[in-house]
Amino acid sequence: MIQIADASLFITGKRLEGSVVTVPSVVEELKDESARTTMELMDVRVEPPLQSLKKEVRLKAGVTRDSEELSGTDIDILAKALEYSRREETILVTDDFAIQNTAIQLGIRVMPAAQRKIKDVLLWQKQCIGCKRRFPEGDVCPVCGTQMKKVRKGKITSVKRLG
Repeated sequence: MIQIADASLFITGKRLEGSVVTVPSVVEELKDESARTTMELMDVRVEPPLQSLKKEVRLKAGVTRDSEELSGTDIDILAKALEYSRREETILVTDDFAIQNTAIQLGIRVMPAAQRKIKDVLLWQKQCIGCKRRFPEGDVCPVCGTQMKKVRKGKITSVKRLG
């Protein structure tokens, strides 16, 4: 089984047995020396994500509206996990809820590094803080011109815990 690791794995200092892969942008995020040491001790392979899969990740993140929360590094790690999940058993190790939400929608198994795992896949939308109308996206209400905030639209399914 391949384990795709987000920065949270190395930052928490948790060590995994077996094959661990990450992406170059995760390595760049590791400023703490102990996090870098943890990564080096696990003999992690660092591989770039495929551009075609990054596009697929962005499309799926648009469905759940997690796209506003995901950084470039988040997209990279999701694309790498998607690549491996299509050819062998793969688990994405991350504490980031937006990454977990999108990964589950992509059919990727997830495991938290130190935090709890999400219980439900959530869908998001925007709500005007002035008139309270809801819209699928945007930062400014097209009706009254007030700022909008992200609110939960609903959930898709319960997420089963990994054994």
